[in-house]
Amino acid sequence: MNDRFDHNPALYRFLPSEWVTRHSHLIKPQGLVLDLACGQGRHSRYFLEQGFLVVAVDRDISLLSAVGLPSDLYSDQFDAVEVDLETGNRPALFDRKFDAVVVTRYLHRPLLPLLSDLLAQNGVLIYETFAVGNERYGRPSNPDFLLKENELLQVFQTSLAIKAFETVELGTPRSAVVQRVCAVRT
Repeated sequence: MNDRFDHNPALYRFLPSEWVTRHSHLIKPQGLVLDLACGQGRHSRYFLEQGFLVVAVDRDISLLSAVGLPSDLYSDQFDAVEVDLETGNRPALFDRKFDAVVVTRYLHRPLLPLLSDLLAQNGVLIYETFAVGNERYGRPSNPDFLLKENELLQVFQTSLAIKAFETVELGTPRSAVVQRVCAVRT
């Protein structure tokens, strides 16, 4: 592990998820990635650094400045869209096709069935968020924001080819129970 993160665990929030980096090789090189509910943009930055085009979506895109986005360095590769995904007012980007859709630490169940349709042929869905069991570690603890057992698998197994699925207990950067899936539109 990098010494600067050993001494300052708060810096982990700027690192991409290990699940995302592990499966990013499945995405078409220099493809178009949708970072949905991007938060501070840790995954947007990761994909930009890997040469992808990125559309980052969140209800507050001002948080992107925490990782240096938007930046002139990526101006022709990056677009940030501010929209509340939970109001039902979907932006025109929901009419586009993406080579990858990445979602981490976010759950709004009405969006789940729409994600498969956002993927281009051979597009990759990489999804990771909190699951039942996480309540013992703190937030989120409300069952409305925790995936039920095998929920991601059940939602996507009929529309996508599942490449990897797991429910795990993480210890770093903080203890959490997460469920994650990587799936491809074939």
